[in-house]
Amino acid sequence: MLIIPAIDLKDGHCVRLKQGVMEDATVFSEDPGEMASHWLNQGARRLHLVDLNGAFAGKPKNVNAIGEIVRAIDDKIPIQLGGGIRDLDTIERYLDEGITYIIVGTAAVKMPGFLHDACNAFPGHIMVGLDAKDGKVAVDGWSKVTGHDVIDLAKKFEDYGVEAIIYTDIGRDGMLSGVNIDATVELAKELIIPVIASGGITNIDDIGTLCEIEPEGVIGAITGRAIYEGSLDFKAAQILADKLSQNNGI
Repeated sequence: MLIIPAIDLKDGHCVRLKQGVMEDATVFSEDPGEMASHWLNQGARRLHLVDLNGAFAGKPKNVNAIGEIVRAIDDKIPIQLGGGIRDLDTIERYLDEGITYIIVGTAAVKMPGFLHDACNAFPGHIMVGLDAKDGKVAVDGWSKVTGHDVIDLAKKFEDYGVEAIIYTDIGRDGMLSGVNIDATVELAKELIIPVIASGGITNIDDIGTLCEIEPEGVIGAITGRAIYEGSLDFKAAQILADKLSQNNGI
């Protein structure tokens, strides 16, 4: 089980939002490269980046900050990035600059043809971020809830060839209210490709609960506010996850 630190970028700073509300942002660092180095030194084996301004604008907005993070990591661990990625040229540029995985969110729902083309052009590098509330997919920085069922869309995108699904319960993200285990397991059981859980991790107990569902195909969990505010010790979380994974025979 990968415990994946999130670095959410707004106006070049590392922030966290509550339930995706841009006006409700807490700045945790003004040096994205230094923050990336910190998590690397704490034992992170992957980083999760979100260009928040890009997600709302529909095009990249934190390119400089992302570049600082890539240089700080220096190919030591994979980086996955989402937020405002709407065309193949942007994907190619980010991959060339050192990003490992590109996360397509709103564009996957609104422009499935683009996602299909991206999977064909960059096999093994495309993930889909599905953000949901009560089982329905939300788009445009969570500002709109669609009528699309999460599982139906995920299965469709699996057929396209995406590498993994990142599943976020937007009712819990940034709220430190625990992971929606039931919904995450329900999704993972319907898919062959891996699921990465996101939203709601609070403390070390949540890590234990997540590791119990790893055999269902949940390979990782993204954490943000908990590790920044101190309710979860990241280093201890990854150590525990490794231990429990070994006990599960994984």
